[in-house]
Formats: sequence, structure tokens, C-alpha cells
Amino acid sequence: MSISRIALVGNPNCGKTALFNQLTGSRQKVANYAGVTVERKEGRFTAPSGRVFSLLDLPGAYSLDATSPDEVITRDICLGRRAGEAVPELIVCVVDATNLRLHLRFVLEVKRLGRPMVLALNMMDAARKRGVTINREELQRQLGMDVIETVAIQTGGAQDLVAHLDKVVARDMVAPLVHEGEVHDQVRKILAAAVVMPTATSGIDDTIDRWVLHPVFGLAILALVMFFIFQAVFSWAEPLMDGITNGVTVTGEWFAATLPDGLLRSLVVDGLFAGLGAVLVFLPQILILFFFILVLEESGYLPRAAFLLDRLMFKAGLTGRSFIPLLSSFACAIPGIMATRSIQDPRDRLTTILVAPLMTCSARLPVYTLLIAAFIPASTVWGIFNLQGIVLFVLYVAGIVSAMAVAWFIKRMRKDKSEHALLMELPSYRMPGVRNVAIGLWERALIFLRRVTTIILSLTVLLWFLSTFPAPPEGATLPAIDYSLAGQLGRLMEPVFAPIGFNWQVCIALIPGLAAREVAVAALGTVYAMSGSEEAVAAQLGPLIAAQWSLATALSLLAWYVFAPQCMSTLAVIRRETNSWRTVAVSAGYLFGLAYLAAFLTYQITKALT
Repeated sequence: MSISRIALVGNPNCGKTALFNQLTGSRQKVANYAGVTVERKEGRFTAPSGRVFSLLDLPGAYSLDATSPDEVITRDICLGRRAGEAVPELIVCVVDATNLRLHLRFVLEVKRLGRPMVLALNMMDAARKRGVTINREELQRQLGMDVIETVAIQTGGAQDLVAHLDKVVARDMVAPLVHEGEVHDQVRKILAAAVVMPTATSGIDDTIDRWVLHPVFGLAILALVMFFIFQAVFSWAEPLMDGITNGVTVTGEWFAATLPDGLLRSLVVDGLFAGLGAVLVFLPQILILFFFILVLEESGYLPRAAFLLDRLMFKAGLTGRSFIPLLSSFACAIPGIMATRSIQDPRDRLTTILVAPLMTCSARLPVYTLLIAAFIPASTVWGIFNLQGIVLFVLYVAGIVSAMAVAWFIKRMRKDKSEHALLMELPSYRMPGVRNVAIGLWERALIFLRRVTTIILSLTVLLWFLSTFPAPPEGATLPAIDYSLAGQLGRLMEPVFAPIGFNWQVCIALIPGLAAREVAVAALGTVYAMSGSEEAVAAQLGPLIAAQWSLATALSLLAWYVFAPQCMSTLAVIRRETNSWRTVAVSAGYLFGLAYLAAFLTYQITKALT
């Protein structure tokens, strides 16, 4: 029978997801979140014969004797135990050709399932450069399965695999069982028969690691890398942001001049363009941030950063395994929390879930950059460093330091003195694949634009409605929004937030910001447009608030957003992952408490000093 459903499995860092991207390109369905395999990715590709294949990219696993939720998912899908998932007709096990000693053990485990199986010998280019010689025919004979060479990061590097899949027919056969006691022994036997290692291994990785993994220089390098990234987020994005701003402004002015006065004109100009335009302008900064994250991930640097930070994170109550989920949380806390499934210890996993929302997600970036651009001069420090980029870097560091402090407090509260060893593979350094980075950026852009055109659009229209009705009485002297439901609610909330410097406009923006943080920027654009400030379009929102707010208010709002859990989706995922409303309440409670305290101290100290 022809094979239509294929599962990709393999150890982490084997190049499995790169191979998936090579095969499927843009024909993918990602489970809402880009950049990492959380549950699975699904895609399709068509072979030269016209046969269509459905391809699953399953989470990386070291063993089918599952010790983490990620490995449970991979095991259950391969065994056909996962509800709603058809059993794969063929398993393609991907291995790193430069590290067969580790990866072949997993291959033998998968073979015991008795499923039709193909081995993809990936990173063959790197293996040849290192002088590793692999006898493919002998490896096939030893394993009892087809072995195909691939180079996932090169265009056409999976052609042989596609051609093989196009010809292969699933056979009703059971692979010979491998007894547990023989796993390691069989790997040694296979390596001796089919693989010749060079007498002296390549020293390039070791040379780089002597600096990158150094306890002092390594941390300094990591800090410099992160500092450079945040400098680039401001410096590189400015021309692109100016282009988007000009485009939104010109289009908005055209609609303002074309549409007659009335509700429709107000909705389009004051609602859509003042709201959505204020958020859309930050797309370049988000993509630049993700570009660097993807490059670091593709290059093999991120696992080394996790290893480097393990000792420091352990002192704070975490382990190096928490690094990748927390780094993912810089994109969005939702995939970061879901990525904690790879953490085996339940206490470490819970701590990581609780501190993940403190990582500065991309949804905060529009708020940060709006306020920084409005209140921090666009000057340089020591002639080379962008001051605005430094402030953004400090905000990210504040989130990281806060997460470490909370994790340390949790560890002291539970009186945990146990040690959890970090065992992880450090992959070879490699050049990032242009195709993989491009696909990752495309996915991120689609997610952002989808949020803009769904959640943010819906809430912007709702806020415009609340800011418009009821209409002001005849002869009213105040702006219409003062008489609206939104204006009344903002005035009602103002006494609660007055000690931290928030005016009623900010109070209104906080409410839709509960759905998604970046909605707060759209809300501010709409509120000020409805307040009678005709110049309050996307291009003028920053100068407008700079003229009306004090520096203390701006810094207070920045401090608020470092901590506040203004994302209901994050709280919903915490509930799903922990199956506990108590954990949700603890998370929301401590984050709101920290946010109010930080904003209060920031506002009062700044006001006293200025």
C-alpha cells in the first residue's frame, strides 16, 4: 500500500525540524506557536510521482521510556495511543551523523516498535568535514532498515529521501526485537562495523567552547550578545517603522478626507487607524528580535547558553533545562509554558511555569518602544550605544532578574535542598539555514498579523463603541468620551491607580490589554483620538503622550508591564498545563502585586527626584 502518513522522530538537535521545513516549506500547520516543536507540526509535500504525503514533526525525545510530557507525546503517537491521531504508516528516524554513538540507541528503541521505518542520516556534510566515514550499506545491514543520507539545511538536501519515500511500500513486517540489556552493546557493534572515526576529532567546536563555555568569559559573551540584539531592535527597525508609519498616516488621512462626518468616519479613523496602526508599526522590531533568536537556535548556541547558566539558575531554584522554555517566553509565555514539558522534575517544572510570564514577551515590545521613544532621548552613550536600546535592554534584564528572584523565593519556601543534574547534548556548531530562519520569521509575522486582524481588531472596535456611546448631552462642553461607558469606567478606576500615576486614559487601556498586552497601545490610540485629539493617529501617539504625561507616569507604566500578567491566554495555559486553578490564582495574584508595588515605587521615587 502507498504511504501517506509519516512521522519524523529523533533526539533533540538532530536537525529533524530543519528536515521537516525542507520537505514541507510553507505547507505547514503549526499548533498556534512558531519556532519550537511543542506538541507537533504537520505539513504536506508532494513527491515527483504526484503522491501526497502528510508529515508529522514530533517532539524531540531521548527515549521512548518517557520521563517528560514531550516524550510521552512522541511515544503515544508512534504507538497509536493518542486520541484523535492516526497511527503513522512509516517512521522516519532522524539522526546526527556526527554523533551516532548517542543517537543510535534511540533508533534501536524505535525499531522495537515493529513499525515500518527509515533512517535519515542527517548532517552528512558536517560528518565528512570532520573525517567521519560511514558505510551506509553496512549500516543498513546492521540495522535491518533503509538508510538515506540527508543534509537538511541545504536546498535539495532531502531529495534522496523524497525519492525513497516515493518508491517505498509499507510492508506488513515486524522488526526484530532488541532486548533491553543489549542496547548499548548493539550500538558499539554497529559503530565498529559501519563507522570509522577520525584519529583526531575536529578542534573547531572545542576551540569555540573554551571561550563560550568559560565561567567568566562565557557569561560576558552571552551578555554582549543580548545587549547587541536589543541595540539592533531599535537601530535597525527605525527605517522600516518609519515606512509603516508613513503608510498608515497617509492612508488614514485619505480616509479622513474622503468619508463624511459621522459614526463610520469615527470608527475608521479614530478606531481602526488610530488603534491598529499604533500596533502594526512595531512588526519590524518583533521580527528583528525573532531573527536573532532563530539564528542562535539554528547555530547550536542556545543549548550552550543553557549549560552555561545551569549553575547560576540552580542557585535561583531552577536548572539549565529551564533556559529554553524561558527563552521561548521572550517570544510568548504560552509556548514557553508548554515547553516546560521537557523538564522532568515536577517541582522545577512548576517553578518555571510560575516565572515564565516575567520574561519580556514580544507583546510587551509595542508598549515598551512607544514609551521609550516618547520619553527617552534618541541619543548615544559613549558615542556608540543607543540610549533607547540600553533602556530596552535594562527592561529585559529586569524581567530576568525578577524571575530569578521569584524562583529563589519559591525554592526557599518549599525548603528544597535537592540537586537535579543537567544532562543534555551540546550539538555541533553550524551555519543557520536561511530557509529555516525565513520560515520561522514568516510564521511569526503571520501570528502577529493574525492577532492584529482578529483579537486586536475586535477589541479596538469594542473599545471604540464603549468610547462613543452613550452620546454626550446637547450643549456638552467636554469631549464625547467623558460621557461614554469607557470614560465613566476609567474615571471609576482612576482613584485605585492614582498612587502609581495612571490617569483615566491609561486605566481604560489596561482593560482590553487583559486579552493581549499590545492591545493597550491600540487602546491608547483610540482613547486619545476619541478625546478630541485629532492629531492622535499612529504617527502622533508618542509625541501626544510625551506632551501630556509626566516622566514619572511613563516609567511607572513601564515598571507595571515588567510584571503585570495582562494576558488571559497565558493564565488559561497555566490552568491547562497544571490542572490547578490554585496555581492560576497564585500566578495572577503575585504578578499583580509585584506590578503595583514596582509601579508605586517607580512613580513616587521619580516624582520626588524630578
